[in-house]
Amino acid sequence: MKKLFLTFSALFFSYIAFSQVVDPEKKLRDQRIDSTDGWETGGIIMVNFGQTSLSNWAAGGENSVSGNGLINYFANYKKGNLTWDNTLDLGYGILNQGSQARKTDDKIDFSTKLGRNASKNWYYSGLLNFKTQFMPGYNYPNDSVKISKFLAPAYLVAAIGMDYKPGNNLTVFIAPLTGKLTIVNDNDLSDAGAYGVDPGKKSRSEFGGYFRIAYQKDIMTNVNLATKFDAFSNYIKDPQNIDISWEMLLSMKVNKYISASISTHLLYDYDVKYKNTLPARVQFKEVLGIGFSYKF
Repeated sequence: MKKLFLTFSALFFSYIAFSQVVDPEKKLRDQRIDSTDGWETGGIIMVNFGQTSLSNWAAGGENSVSGNGLINYFANYKKGNLTWDNTLDLGYGILNQGSQARKTDDKIDFSTKLGRNASKNWYYSGLLNFKTQFMPGYNYPNDSVKISKFLAPAYLVAAIGMDYKPGNNLTVFIAPLTGKLTIVNDNDLSDAGAYGVDPGKKSRSEFGGYFRIAYQKDIMTNVNLATKFDAFSNYIKDPQNIDISWEMLLSMKVNKYISASISTHLLYDYDVKYKNTLPARVQFKEVLGIGFSYKF
């Protein structure tokens, strides 16, 4: 299944690139005159800190130090009817309270999407998305029970469909042909059947439909909103159990280098058990920070 899934994705991306060469007349006919060819790149780096220090504090409490960082980068290319959009989101946060350090944020999220213009705002498109995390996570406060690490889990999605792009701020991607690969590259987690894999297996393949909507815009002076929503349904098993991921980042600039941000992530995956043993639950994460930022 994995070989078929990867081969199918490679053939589609090759087809899109090849069709630019073999159909030059259609390329000239459909090219939008208001477009600008070439690369457009940019992003933002944010680093936030927090600290609490107590000395003879009668009400109680513990000293703590926290920090989290976020990198959001995009590189988009356009030439004639061909578009290629790439995004990379990296995040990591840690809290040191008392004698224990815990991570508060951890993500690697890379997407690449290749499209060919079909009509004014519609594109034939193929998408690859890869998600995982940097460091191990534990069943806190028990820091001896590992529940995640790099590539455990990891998710690879390859999708073919249509992309609606009425402008630079919004994209709506609908893919009726989608392969999803869940990777659990850890013996203990694999043996426990974590993240929906069969016990002893290190991967799980699914085939279904995929939907993604992404929006980013300066909603007012020095305030930017970025959000993306993903949904996946497995055609083969329990298609009514739809996996959902909804992320939002609201960043506010105080001046050139000081900013405040709030990010949220709502997640539901029927196959992901709570703490690897209990039934699946709606997951929610919120990170609020004030610190340094640089936009490029």
